[in-house]
Amino acid sequence: LQVTPQILAQNHTQISIKGKRLSMLDISVCSGTRSRMVFICLVFMAYLVIVSAEVQPNPPKWPSTVRVFSPEDTDIEDVVNAAYAENGGHTPANHGQFSSARFAFLFKPGKYSATVPVGYYTTIAGLGVSPLDVVFNGEMGVFCAETDYDMNGGALDTFWRSAENFRQNTTFEWMGNAGMLWAVSQAAPLRRVVVDGDLSLYEYEPPYGGAGYSSGGFLANSNISGSIYAGSQQQWFARNSHLGWWKGGVWNMVFVGCDGDVYQSGCDPVWTPGPNPGAVTNVAQTPVVAEKPFITVDDTGKFSLAIPTPRYNSSGADWAVGRAVPFEQVYVADNTTDTADSINAKLQTGLHVVLAPGIYTLNAALVIEKPGQVLLGLGMATLVSGNGNAVVEVASAAVGARVAGLLLQAGTAPTATLLQWGSGDGDAGSAADPGVLSDVFGRVGGPDAPDPAPEVQVDVLFMINSGNVVVDNTWLWRADHDVSGLVNNSRNPSKNGMVVNGHNVTGFGVAIEHHLEDGLVWNGEDGALYFYQAELPYDVTQANYGDKGFAGYRVAANVTRHMAAGVGVYHFFRDYNVTVAAGVVVPPALEKQFENALGIFLNGIGTMSHILNANGAATGPTQPTNAPGAHVTYFCKDGPPPPPPPPPPAPQGWAYLSCPGMDLKVWEKSGYAVQGTPMATYPGMRYCLDCVGRCFEQEAGKCVAVTYDSASAECTHFSTVSAVFAGNSTNMACVAASRNLPPIKPGPGPGPPSPPAPPSPPPAPPPPPPPPGTACSVATAAQCKVARCPKSAPFECIAGAANGGCTATGGQWPVAPSCSSCIDLSHCTV
Repeated sequence: LQVTPQILAQNHTQISIKGKRLSMLDISVCSGTRSRMVFICLVFMAYLVIVSAEVQPNPPKWPSTVRVFSPEDTDIEDVVNAAYAENGGHTPANHGQFSSARFAFLFKPGKYSATVPVGYYTTIAGLGVSPLDVVFNGEMGVFCAETDYDMNGGALDTFWRSAENFRQNTTFEWMGNAGMLWAVSQAAPLRRVVVDGDLSLYEYEPPYGGAGYSSGGFLANSNISGSIYAGSQQQWFARNSHLGWWKGGVWNMVFVGCDGDVYQSGCDPVWTPGPNPGAVTNVAQTPVVAEKPFITVDDTGKFSLAIPTPRYNSSGADWAVGRAVPFEQVYVADNTTDTADSINAKLQTGLHVVLAPGIYTLNAALVIEKPGQVLLGLGMATLVSGNGNAVVEVASAAVGARVAGLLLQAGTAPTATLLQWGSGDGDAGSAADPGVLSDVFGRVGGPDAPDPAPEVQVDVLFMINSGNVVVDNTWLWRADHDVSGLVNNSRNPSKNGMVVNGHNVTGFGVAIEHHLEDGLVWNGEDGALYFYQAELPYDVTQANYGDKGFAGYRVAANVTRHMAAGVGVYHFFRDYNVTVAAGVVVPPALEKQFENALGIFLNGIGTMSHILNANGAATGPTQPTNAPGAHVTYFCKDGPPPPPPPPPPAPQGWAYLSCPGMDLKVWEKSGYAVQGTPMATYPGMRYCLDCVGRCFEQEAGKCVAVTYDSASAECTHFSTVSAVFAGNSTNMACVAASRNLPPIKPGPGPGPPSPPAPPSPPPAPPPPPPPPGTACSVATAAQCKVARCPKSAPFECIAGAANGGCTATGGQWPVAPSCSSCIDLSHCTV
C-alpha cells in the first residue's frame, strides 16, 4: 500500500486492499509523520476498521426474474407477453392477482416500438439518467388496462405494479385519446414519466353503459403534455408534475407541487354526480420530499444506483440524478439463494441492496444501519414474515435511509409490526436528510386463504418511531378478499395500518384499508398528511368496532400541531349493521387544520354519523339521500363555497349561456356550447369559448382545445390549452377566423344581449335501422386501425348509434334504433 502526503491530506479517503474497500478512513491522524510511520499506521488501521464486502460485479448478475432490454432486441414482446399471460389480462377477471411470479423489465436508453402491457407484480423502468433517454414510440407502448371488463369491477383490483423513467410518444387512441393508458387502483405508481399526448387513468370497455370503476392512484415527478382523463377514478394523488389539462375525477383529487391547467382547491358540501370532482385540494408547493431511487446504465454497460437529494418547498418535476453509486457498491439479492442472514451481511458492510423480483420469506428483519443506505425492490419484491418478525427495520442511526419498491406481507405467527423505522426513544432523525419510504406497500392476507389454513396476522403494519421521515405512496391493506373468496368474521387480523410516533413526519398519498381498530394513529407532533384514503373494515360488528369508537384516522388527544389535506374515509359495512361516530377523530383545536375531509357510504348496511369529530353530515343507506349508489358528504375547511361571480356582460350580438354543474361559462350563438358537448346536439354549432375566452373548435364531433394566435386572430389546433385571451368583444372574431369562415363582426362593445337566435330546425331523422340479420360489411384497413372497440370482436356500428355497444353475434348487427351501417372486424389484426 503506497500513500502520498497528498492522499493523507484528504479526510475520509477510500482505500482498497486486494479488492476490499476500507470503510471511509479518517486517516488525518497519521498526517505529519514520517513515511515509514504512515505505512505502519495505515496497515494497523486496516486491521482495526471494518472491511467492506467484496466489490460487486458491474454489470450485476441479474436473476431470471429481471430482463434488461436493448433497442435492438427482437424478443421484447415475446418476453413481456409471456409474463403478462401469467400475471395479467382479464380472462378470468383479475388474472394473476395473487400470483407468485414477479418480473422486472429494464430498458436501456434508446427508442422502442414494442407494445408493453403491465400486469401484476411487474416493474417497467427505463435505465436512462433522464426519462427522455428511453422512448416508447410505437402504437401502444407501455400501458395498463383494467383487469376486469365488467364495469362494476373495472380497475378496482388492478394493484401491485409500477412504471417509471421513460417517455411515451405513441399513437394508439385509448377511448379516443392518443397517449398512455394507466387504468389502476392502489399500489400502482407512475413516476418519472413523460407522456407526449394524453394520459387516461380509467377505461371504458363496451358494451357496458359506463366506465369501469377505479380507485387509484399515484403520479409523481412526471410531465404530461396533453390532457389527463381521470374519469371514474374515485380519488387520485399527483405530486411534483406538469399536468397539461386535468379533466374529471369523482370524489377526491389532490395535487401537491403541480403546475398546468389543474382544478383549484374547492369543496362541495353535498356532492352530486357531475363532470367535476366533489373536492379538489391544490397545494402549490411540496414541503419536503426526496424522489425514489432508480437504476441507470451508461454506454459501457456499467450500472449505477441514483439516489436523488431532498427538495424543500418545491414544485414541478426534478429529474436530477443526485448521488450516483456504482453497482460495485450495490448487492443484487436473489430470492432463490438469499436469506435474511446473507442479505444482512451485505447491509452490515455498507452495501446498498437491490432486491430482484421474487418472494422472500424472512426469519429475521432486514436491518438498515448505515446513513444514506438504500433498500430497493424491483417487480414488487415481496418480503414475508416467517417467524413473527418484522421484515424491515431501520435503525435510528440510519439518517437519510431510503426504502422503496417493496411489498411487505404478514405471516402466520403473531407479529408486532412488518416495518419499524427507529427505536422510538426520542429519535429526531434529520430535517436536512430525511428518511424516505417510496412505494412501499403492506398486506395482511390475499394469497393466504384463512380457512382452513392458519390465519396470517400482524398488529401494526408500519411503525414510524423516528422523526423526519417522509412516507411517499403507500397502501396498507387488510384483505377483504383472498384466493378463496371473501374474508369475513375479522379473520386475518390487524389492528392498525400505520402508527406514527415520530415528530415532523410527512405523508403523501397514503391509503389504509380494513384494519380492525383505528386505520391510522398519529401520536407525533408536527405531522402533515397530503391525501388520505381509508376504508373501514367490511366484516366487523357494532360490539367489536362501532361501540369501541374506532375510526379511519385518529390524531392523539395530546397532539397540538398537525395538518391534513384531502382526507377521505369510506365505509361498506357488508356483513353487520354498524354505526361509527366519525371517520376522523382529532383534538378539537386541530379541526381547522383539516382541509377537504369527506365521508362516503359505498354500499352495505351501516352508517358513519360524522366526518370529522362532530362535523360533517352523516353517510349511510339513506343519508344524505335515498338515491341509489354511493352517498358522499364533505366537511370543507372554509365552509360552503362562495357563490359564483356574476357573468361578464355579453358582447353585443351574442347570447350568454351558463352551463349548470360545470365551472365554465360559454358564449353561444347559433349553437356554441361547452367543450366536450357533442356537436350533434347543437345543429349549426361550430365553435366554443370558455369562461376566460379560450377558443375551442369542433373535431371528431366534439369541441376540443385549441390555442389562440393573437397575431392572426386565429384558433389553431393544439394539444393543450396554453394561451388565454381576455374574452372581450375585440377578440371575439377568433371564433369565426379559423378554417377560412367569414368572421363574425362583434358589436362596438359590451351592451345588453340581443334576443336569442331562433332555434335551429330539428335534425333530420336517422336513417332506418337495417333489417334484423343484415350482414356487416368487411372493415377496411383504415377502419381496422381506428376501431373504437378493438377488444370486442368482431362487429361495430359505424353510422348512427347502437344500444348494444360494440358486440354482435352470428355475423350480423343486432336490431338497434339508429344503427344504419356496421362493419365486421373479425379479419382485423389490431
